[in-house]
Amino acid sequence: MADQPEQQALDEVVEFTSDLIRIDTTNRGGGDCQERPAAEYAAARLAEAGLEPTLLERTKGRTNVVARIEGTDPSADALLVHGHLDVVPAEARDWSVHPFSGEIRDGVVWGRGAVDMKNMDAMILAVVRDWARQGVRPRRDVVIAFTADEEASAEDGSGFLADEHPGLFEGCTEGVSESGAFTFHDGSGRQLYPIAAGERGTAWLKLTARGRAGHGSKVNRDNAVTRLAAAITRIGEHEWPLRLTPTVRAALTELAALYGIETDLADVDTLLDKLGPAARLVEATVRNSANPTMLDAGYKINVIPGEAVAYVDGRCLPGAEDEFRTTLDRLTGPDVEWEFQHREVALQAPVDSATYARMRAAVEEFAPEGHVVPYCMSGGTDAKQFSRLGITGYGFAPLKLPEGFDYQALFHGVDERVPVEALHFGVRVLDRFLRTA
Repeated sequence: MADQPEQQALDEVVEFTSDLIRIDTTNRGGGDCQERPAAEYAAARLAEAGLEPTLLERTKGRTNVVARIEGTDPSADALLVHGHLDVVPAEARDWSVHPFSGEIRDGVVWGRGAVDMKNMDAMILAVVRDWARQGVRPRRDVVIAFTADEEASAEDGSGFLADEHPGLFEGCTEGVSESGAFTFHDGSGRQLYPIAAGERGTAWLKLTARGRAGHGSKVNRDNAVTRLAAAITRIGEHEWPLRLTPTVRAALTELAALYGIETDLADVDTLLDKLGPAARLVEATVRNSANPTMLDAGYKINVIPGEAVAYVDGRCLPGAEDEFRTTLDRLTGPDVEWEFQHREVALQAPVDSATYARMRAAVEEFAPEGHVVPYCMSGGTDAKQFSRLGITGYGFAPLKLPEGFDYQALFHGVDERVPVEALHFGVRVLDRFLRTA
């Protein structure tokens, strides 16, 4: 029995990534996404490996896949390994290649989902199939989940699974998924591998201003558009206070030690300046945030509308939601109402756990020149919904990337792509971690 994936697994991860990209699972948020073809593809690959995948839907076509691999130690807690099947929209005219071509060119796989996150889905499939061929069983039960609807509300995906099918995740205490263990080049020759051990909470807001409708040529002191614009300006210009969570403190401490900088957490902004490009891993997670993103008001240029609406992407640090609410009340003022359009919890995971240590060791084995550091995600993942089941989530989708390859910019970006060698690295690291977890 080999202790590393065979060549077939390395070939399959590329094939599966390309195949999954070609299955258009665009999620525009209106409920019209159809993940079922991708779910059936993933389920078929799992079945070929001798597993018994279950396909589940809350809404027709919004399909999830769950399968369990029994471990060798019945007393050990189970581990959840999950990835979502949907992707954000892509405009073909903006891309160098068609976003749903799955084209493999010059050692790179192109297309929507190449990094978010059909690459990780393909890694999971490749590792599981390699285990079946080699007769490998992990120590812990490993529950595989491919989910729908992560790019919107997750109501048809992980939320549905956690609320309606918790028995499928019996024994799971920890989970791993997207956005961690990728190469971050700091511009000075160092290679960092951030592993996510936390997420800011989601606080998507709808703001509504009401006033007196009337003719655009008349004096109107009760203009809903003016009221909304003033509130949006206050929100956009607000400077949120510093709030350091344990994960972010650990990230700053480890980064400062790596760069030989004195750790002064009383002056974090200066510390971030000293960290240079590496500060990008931390700077979005030292505060709450609220960014206005959408406006909707009026229907004719000479008519003052009676109502104006705006939407704000808010994010909250663990323990800072009360401050967020109070601040929004103040910034919106008496003339603008606000409500949560979508809301999910903030997460924290320990960086001194045995599981985190095993993730670190797996990365360091195949990237000994790299430096593993913890970080907190500025956005969110399906780990939020699975946390309802008491599952602690980490971001661990390993990729070894060349310098100049801006991984984070490709999330939801144009010309999303992933190097073949990065996928090979991911299979090796994920395999090693899951064997030892």
